[in-house]
Amino acid sequence: MSTAVLRVLMNGVTGRMGYRQHLVRSVLAIRDQGGVQLADGSRVRLEPVLIGRDARKLRAMAERHGIERWTTDPSEALAASRGAIYFDGQVTPAREASIRAAIAAGMHIYTEKPSADTAAGAMALARLARDAGVKSGVVHDKLFLPGLIKLKRLVDGGFFGRVLSLRGEFGYWVFEGDWQSAQRPSWNYRAAEGGGIVSDMFCHWCYVLEHLFGPVRAVMAKAVTHIPHRWDEQGRPYDATAHDAAYAIFELGGGAIAQINSSWCVRVHRDELLELQVDGTEGSAVAGLRSCRVQHRATTPRPVWNPDVPAAEKFREGWQEVPDNAEFDNAFKAQWELFVRHVVEDAPYAFDLFAGARGVALAELALRASAEGRRIEVPNESPPTRPSLGWDSGRWPSR
Repeated sequence: MSTAVLRVLMNGVTGRMGYRQHLVRSVLAIRDQGGVQLADGSRVRLEPVLIGRDARKLRAMAERHGIERWTTDPSEALAASRGAIYFDGQVTPAREASIRAAIAAGMHIYTEKPSADTAAGAMALARLARDAGVKSGVVHDKLFLPGLIKLKRLVDGGFFGRVLSLRGEFGYWVFEGDWQSAQRPSWNYRAAEGGGIVSDMFCHWCYVLEHLFGPVRAVMAKAVTHIPHRWDEQGRPYDATAHDAAYAIFELGGGAIAQINSSWCVRVHRDELLELQVDGTEGSAVAGLRSCRVQHRATTPRPVWNPDVPAAEKFREGWQEVPDNAEFDNAFKAQWELFVRHVVEDAPYAFDLFAGARGVALAELALRASAEGRRIEVPNESPPTRPSLGWDSGRWPSR
């Protein structure tokens, strides 16, 4: 069968996530396996073009991985690549203008989240791509993790009965940077540079909840900055102006309640950095990044509260591991392949810029709920009546 070539412009791959997950473990891994296989048996080989501001880093990266093209001039690359994929892994404040330029150049858009600084900006990008007739995708990597794939199987199979609640714990201790270097870049803690755990993580919680359990109908949240002073990559002290923890309650369509704690100021006492517990009338599950354990109604123990004696029940031993039943690829790579098929053969793809805009909108609502100390309802999900209507019109971002 024939093999076509699809150019992929990659902007922002000198950062940790852009380099490790998107370039090395996704695009280059796809290149090395001979491309993406299409429905008719043919293949599409990816040809990466690196874009960035640091010529020295780009040159070294290209030489290391056998990449022919790189540039510090995005406009030059866009002008020569109509119909290709433009990927954006830059810091959030630089993203909207770059995506606009790529859409104007006739590029298909694949981007990290948040897709823009504001919900209005994210919605404008979604409509711009739609009206230009280009395909769009936003990274929804959590859905492609083994633990959440297993959780989705349980939902689709009716294991839970009626879902009552979800409790999520995400995070770890990020060192301040004084006596041990921080595991996250310092811009994450500067609001002016797009930092903050709400804008970073609530985009994830939006699509996870929406995909697994239904749309978010209302949100209550408290966003805080627990550690106000940190040290940057050069050891210089700075004021942390972005939130480093957020505690939220989401009301979902169908009546289920989700509570999710997100924190870079928590020490881990769980099996994985992300754990979600789902409780339903027929059974419960605890899913992490890779594993998923269940307890059915028929095997649920009958605890009796008595704080005066040691607990005799080994509660964890009563849970059963959900088998893999499949080989799981890297979550980022799996979604890249799905998007490439969407671009080349119009295969189904649900995670477009409109889905990305809903994540940005939910983060904005959560920050507003935190600032005002109240519960905020999500606007009714209905399509706009005019193309000019956006998030500011009070409508939930949809086509």
